[in-house]
Amino acid sequence: MNKSKRLGICALAMLVVYVTGCSSPQGISLAEKRDFVRKMRDSTLQELYSEKPEAKKKVKKAAGYGVFSNANVNVIFASVGDGYGIVVDNETGMETFMKMGMGGVGLGLGVKDYRSVLIFYTKPAIVKFIEKGWEFGGHVDAAAKSGEKGGAIGGAGEIKSDIEIYQFTKHGIALQATVTGAKYWKDKDLNQ
Repeated sequence: MNKSKRLGICALAMLVVYVTGCSSPQGISLAEKRDFVRKMRDSTLQELYSEKPEAKKKVKKAAGYGVFSNANVNVIFASVGDGYGIVVDNETGMETFMKMGMGGVGLGLGVKDYRSVLIFYTKPAIVKFIEKGWEFGGHVDAAAKSGEKGGAIGGAGEIKSDIEIYQFTKHGIALQATVTGAKYWKDKDLNQ
């Protein structure tokens, strides 16, 4: 193996370690980790509301909502990512802490740290998401952002008529056209 291939593999390995290390709740105790997730939720919602003011009414009137932070790496023909989040039932106020993982195939290159806000318009949609938590679909995306500079193409989309999704990039550079599967599941530790 030549030197440039070894360097490329090392860089990719470091990138994957960096991304996956940044995609879990920070803190030592369960309470600190829960607070970290809640702060991510609150800052993500504030950012969404400033960009899309109509989303605030949608979230308030909905049966519930979920907010997720995800780090994603795309290398040529593969896409992997993981993250964490929280689903809130607006009627009961119950919080369910969750994890997520994703994988996909397609053409892509880059790293992306993005947030998703899912709006659940019906109670069965919340229950199904928490219990089964699977999303599958095509993903076409272009993003170039670092700190406050750059931009992202994304936005709202519907998986079904009872769930609406907003996605936006926090940091990263990515150009991808992939078919991804994302699995969401309850975080056993944080839901104790």
